[in-house]
This record gives sequence, C-alpha cells and structure tokens, in this order.
Amino acid sequence: MLTHLRDEIDSIPFPGHWDLPGGGREANETPMECGLRELFEEYGLTLPPERLTARAFPSMSRPGLSSWLLVGTITEAEIAAIRFGDEGQEWRMMPIADYLAHPLSVPAFRGWIRSALHLG
Repeated sequence: MLTHLRDEIDSIPFPGHWDLPGGGREANETPMECGLRELFEEYGLTLPPERLTARAFPSMSRPGLSSWLLVGTITEAEIAAIRFGDEGQEWRMMPIADYLAHPLSVPAFRGWIRSALHLG
C-alpha cells in the first residue's frame, strides 16, 4: 500500500503518522478527480480512473460530509516512477497488515481499509 509519513507540524491532523495519498477537493472535482490529482501532486503518478474504485466514509473532520477511499493497484514500473512531492517526510510501500497494525497509522483509515477490503 502506498503510504507516506506526515510532517511533524502541530497544525495538521496526525503529525508524524503514516498517511495515504489524498487531500481536499478543489472546486467541482469528483472524488475520483480529487484523488487522481492528489496522487499526481504527491507522488507524480497518473493512473486511469477505471483502475480504481471509490468508497465513501464519514468525514473525520467535517460532520455530515463524506471522505473517500480510492482502492486500486499500481505496477512495479509505476512504483519505480514515483517522484515524491514536498508534503511528508518519506514514502514507502507498506503491506496492508503492517499499516493496520502500525501504532502511527491514521486511526480512521484502519477502519476504512478493513471495511473496503472486507477484512473485518
């Protein structure tokens, strides 16, 4: 799973935690458009939307709104082509089980991932 270690900045949620690609929607973007834009901005990756599925979850920070988890796969060639942006300390491919068990993974994401992948 593609992850990055968040910066150690008190003004952001979960500083120093392992995060997933993503961010806030701009203008009238769909969840898929937002996710693909953020993936490009943060990792330099461009994926076709048909390789991803989107699932809505209750927003962690905005009651009554949804956050979206996009699930898909990337190839070894795409991993090799990653160009990490300026947000975060480092990136890594992390086994799903390791992310779910990591004490510094974003807590809400653990539940989302379990639900989206039917891991119970």
